[in-house]
Amino acid sequence: MDQLDRKIIAELRQNGRATYAELGRTVGLSASSVHERVGKLEAAGVITGYHAMVDPNTVGLGVTALVGIQPTDTAAEDDVAASLAELDEVESCYAVAGNEAFVVKVRVSTVDELERALGRLRRIDGVARTQTTVVLSTRFEGRPNNAGLDSDSGPGA
Repeated sequence: MDQLDRKIIAELRQNGRATYAELGRTVGLSASSVHERVGKLEAAGVITGYHAMVDPNTVGLGVTALVGIQPTDTAAEDDVAASLAELDEVESCYAVAGNEAFVVKVRVSTVDELERALGRLRRIDGVARTQTTVVLSTRFEGRPNNAGLDSDSGPGA
């Protein structure tokens, strides 16, 4: 991956709907060259997909919580993670260092639904206890981190 690939990735992280022509103008390549590079980045697993960013409040998911999950001593973490993945309200799951094995982001419509979701989490085989932090407001989220992707940093810079 060279600096042009890094520039393309940075641009796509800012605007995943950019056309190849737009990307080409930004990075100084033809649209066909950008198309070829993006295809190679996708095939190599560098670019893993594209998605729409949605305001959770506008789709009825106004309550967000971060839930730390401490497993039982005998828990198989892969099994716990697989069970967490089955819960629609779990948006993200992070394996972490510390007292907890996982931190999950839960999005639901109401505090009552959060209580029910926490009950479902606690009933997962291998979950010893949870610790919940309710998000009061989101200052920013999901912003692209282009560190190492700009033209002045990264390997070989």
